[in-house]
Amino acid sequence: MFSHVMIGARDLDALARFYDAVLLPLGLERGPDSVAGPRGACWRVPGQRHPTFDVQEPFDGRPASAGNGAMVAFLAPSRAAVDAAHAAALAGGGVDEGAPGLRARYAPDYYGAYMRDPEGNKLHVVHRGG
Repeated sequence: MFSHVMIGARDLDALARFYDAVLLPLGLERGPDSVAGPRGACWRVPGQRHPTFDVQEPFDGRPASAGNGAMVAFLAPSRAAVDAAHAAALAGGGVDEGAPGLRARYAPDYYGAYMRDPEGNKLHVVHRGG
């Protein structure tokens, strides 16, 4: 469905380290850094070219900012992966926006956590199923 999701970075190196830690428990790996346009980093499922999650310095050269109402949600392979990603986010300078747990109002098997990265972007990690 998606080719890629991109967020801007004010401090690319720090944000790349943050996402390296958060996305590893979800089974994603760091791909080659961006070669087109400003500096960037991307993550993907091993062995797949797309979709990617990209963090990049803005094309217009102005400072990046978090979008109000914008959120990126990552699918986790297990509840333990949700817990690990949330813990990594907080350890890496992220802010808790909703601890890991069941969200029965979404679905009986919906287990998720919410957080913000060090630059204020809202993230969600979810596992659906047993």
